[in-house]
Amino acid sequence: MRKGKILLITLLFLFLSSNPGAKENSFILVDKLVPYNVRLTNSFSSGSEFAGVEKTVDAFLKKWTIAGASIAIAKDGKLIFARGFGYADTALKIETQPYSQFRIASISKLVTAVGIMKLQEDGKLALTDSVFGSRGILNDSYYGVPRDKRVYRINVAELLGHEAGWTQRYGDQMFMPLVVAEKMGIKPPVDTKAIVKFVLGKNLNYTPGTEKAYSNLGYSILGLIIEKVSGIPYEDYCRKTILEPLGIYDMKIAGNLPSEKAPFEVTYYEPSDVVKKPSIYGTGEMVPSCYGGNDIKTLGGAGAWIATAPDLMRILLAIDGFKTRPDILSDQSIRFMTDANNGFAPVGWKGTVLDGTWWRTGSFPGSAGMMKRQSDGISWVVLFNSSAWNGPEIYNYISNMMTRAIAKIDPWPDYDLFNFSIPVPLKTNLSEYSSR
Repeated sequence: MRKGKILLITLLFLFLSSNPGAKENSFILVDKLVPYNVRLTNSFSSGSEFAGVEKTVDAFLKKWTIAGASIAIAKDGKLIFARGFGYADTALKIETQPYSQFRIASISKLVTAVGIMKLQEDGKLALTDSVFGSRGILNDSYYGVPRDKRVYRINVAELLGHEAGWTQRYGDQMFMPLVVAEKMGIKPPVDTKAIVKFVLGKNLNYTPGTEKAYSNLGYSILGLIIEKVSGIPYEDYCRKTILEPLGIYDMKIAGNLPSEKAPFEVTYYEPSDVVKKPSIYGTGEMVPSCYGGNDIKTLGGAGAWIATAPDLMRILLAIDGFKTRPDILSDQSIRFMTDANNGFAPVGWKGTVLDGTWWRTGSFPGSAGMMKRQSDGISWVVLFNSSAWNGPEIYNYISNMMTRAIAKIDPWPDYDLFNFSIPVPLKTNLSEYSSR
């Protein structure tokens, strides 16, 4: 494995040295690049020191009937393990690799929270800013006059902390697009703004700031806030301000249909007994939830990203508060997101506890993911392309699996796999890419 790494470094050095513009231009025009982590293959994490990890994960996938998984493990700021397990596509027998892309569902909320904190640090907004009304960030006339005047009290921090006044008591507002289309008198599919307008025509479930209730709607609204304040699409802002500075060029907003899959995106699998849903496109066709039954794209800041496990690790290590790698947020921002005593945290994260353990989960029919920052300097990311019958309970099993797997790493490597992963253009002629 080490000989392979040395050869790769040598080839990359020669490639960049022989192309004067390569260092600058190889980062240009994201859509013309193969996956950023394409150089990280399963062979990099197939040494005997990981035999216990392989055995543990393989047994887990078999037990829960999971087609494929991608796992990344870091220690003290270094990526020491990045490997795919099982199949990215079972019919085509495509093996999962570290560069395989997965829907990450609510892990997307962590990206959105970081985007809001960056805008706050840059002085573009304050967490106390109102969201709606003439003095609010989203003061667009499109939203009209909210039925419940308490809406005017909602501020950015309350959206971040799931305290804005909405619950899922009568269903998740982001997963009822056909209802919204019918009530609004518009043709499906509906977009995020239409869903927000629909919700503003209803009463809040509680006074903002007085309770806490998990809300996909709130983070979808935060995505709209990022667009309004930055003046560019949500996806573009996150790419330019968060992802590209971290060396991440693969992440993008997901599509809903098989025809919209990214080149290295996995295929998603639901249990065979799952009932199909009406197509979000209003065709009347009954389809799998993972392919047309749910509108992933419209979730935006609440759950629309696809990513690789190593890319999510880059994000985690950039907001973990440790000094082993530079953080992209200030210590104050990281404390706001993680200090459970401030009344808002966890922000972006699913849970944070005082011992320094933070975690984020996400799931859709056909996919599940979890990432964790441990107080001992070890962090990990797990992504699946299958949904298990036990639903949210799977996260406890994932955490236990990773505890067992990590305990079996012997010895711990001293290298950093991030050093072996660089953007590689589809064509060797870099002159076609204009420099910035």
